[in-house]
Amino acid sequence: MARRALILVEGHTRGNGQLYVQAAQRLGLHPITLAADPNRYDYNAAEGIDTIRVDTDDLVALIRECSRLRATYEIAGITGFTDLQESVYATVGKLCRHFNLPGPNPASIERCCDKFTQRQLLAEAGVPVPAYRAATDATELECLAAEIGLPMILKPVIGSGSNGVRLCRNVDELVEHANNLLSGKHTCQPSPRILIEEFAQGPHYSAEIMGNEVIAIGAADFGPPPHFVCREYTYPAPLTDEEHQRISAVSLSCLRVLDLGWGPTNIDLRWTKRGPVVIEVNPRLAGSPIPQLAQLACGVDLITEHINLVIGNEWNLRRRHSHSAAARILVPDCDGTLDRISGDSLAAAIPGVTEVKMYIEPTMPIVKKGDYRDKIGHVIAASSSRHRTEEILQSAVDLINWSIISFPTAGE
Repeated sequence: MARRALILVEGHTRGNGQLYVQAAQRLGLHPITLAADPNRYDYNAAEGIDTIRVDTDDLVALIRECSRLRATYEIAGITGFTDLQESVYATVGKLCRHFNLPGPNPASIERCCDKFTQRQLLAEAGVPVPAYRAATDATELECLAAEIGLPMILKPVIGSGSNGVRLCRNVDELVEHANNLLSGKHTCQPSPRILIEEFAQGPHYSAEIMGNEVIAIGAADFGPPPHFVCREYTYPAPLTDEEHQRISAVSLSCLRVLDLGWGPTNIDLRWTKRGPVVIEVNPRLAGSPIPQLAQLACGVDLITEHINLVIGNEWNLRRRHSHSAAARILVPDCDGTLDRISGDSLAAAIPGVTEVKMYIEPTMPIVKKGDYRDKIGHVIAASSSRHRTEEILQSAVDLINWSIISFPTAGE
C-alpha cells in the first residue's frame, strides 16, 4: 500500500510550518514540502522532511510535481501557507480542485486577499469597517486625508504580516509612505496599489474560526506607532458575554459575505465607539504563536484539526478546558548584530511557561522593518487565571537578556 502523503505548498519560517509537519507525522502522514526556495524552511531538514524545489507561482508546475509524486505516494491532502504571499492559499485551492481533494474555494480566497475588494464586499453588506479608499498614485492623498481624516493608515492592497502598514499623522508622512509603497518595495504585485483607511482606535481583538465556528477570541497589544508590530497576545480576551457575542456575530457575518467557511479564518477587529469594526479578514490560520495559545486556552488543536479537514477526516472542535494563555513577543529596540542571548533556558524552566523560542542566533544581523520580521522570539505561558498567567509571563521575560552591537558607521 502506498504511503499517505500530505503536500505542503511553501511553509512558515517561524512556528506554524514546523507545527504542521509534526502534526502530520502524528496523524501517520508523510509531509512533503514544495517550495521555491527550500532553504527558507530549515525545520524540514531538522525533521528529515522531503523538500522539493518548484516554482510555487506556477500552477502547471505544481500540478506536474504532484502528479509525479502520485506515482509513489497516495496524496491524502494538500495545503500550504507562507509568510511571503497569502495568494499561495488560493493556489492550494486550485490544486485541491484539480486532484479532487478537499480544499478552500480559490475564488473566495483571491477576493479576500485583495484588501480593497474585501473592504468593498464587507461595506456593501453592512459589515462595520473603517472608512477607506484605494489609490495608485500620491497626487490625490491630500484630498483623501481631508475626506477621511488624519491620522490615517496606509497599507499595500496585497500583503500580510503588517508588511508596509503604517500610521501617517500628516500629509507629508502620507505622501512619503505612499511613494514608498508604490515603488513596489512591500509587494510582489507588478502594479502596486495602496489602501488608505481611517485609523480605527480601540482595543484590538482576533477571532480564530474553523469552518463556521468561532473557537477563540484573543486580545492583542501593539508596540508604538507608526508601525503595528504585536507585542503581546492574550487568550481568551477579557470580554463580557455581550462583547464576545457581538464580535462573534460580526466575524461570522464576514464569512457569509466573503463566501468563506471552509477551514480556518482569522479576523482582526478593533472595538471602537461603533462597537466591533473589522480591520482585516485573513482566509487562513493565524501565524504563530496564536494556534498554540488557542490550544492552551481551550484545548482545540487548530493545526491538527485543519489537517484532518484537508485529508477528509472528521475533526473535533470540542473545547476541553478553559485556561488563560498569553505570549510576549520579543522585539529589539535597535538595528545591529546580535551579540548574545542569555536567560532563555532559565525562563523555559519556570512552571507555567510552555515555550521559549528564539528566531535568531548570535552573530545574525538585525534590521528592523516595522513588521513581523522585527520579532526575534516569543515566550508563552498558561495557567488557570489571567492574572497568574501574566505573572508567570513577566517573570520569564525578565530573565531573558540580549545585547546588540550597532552596525559600524561610514568611516569606521
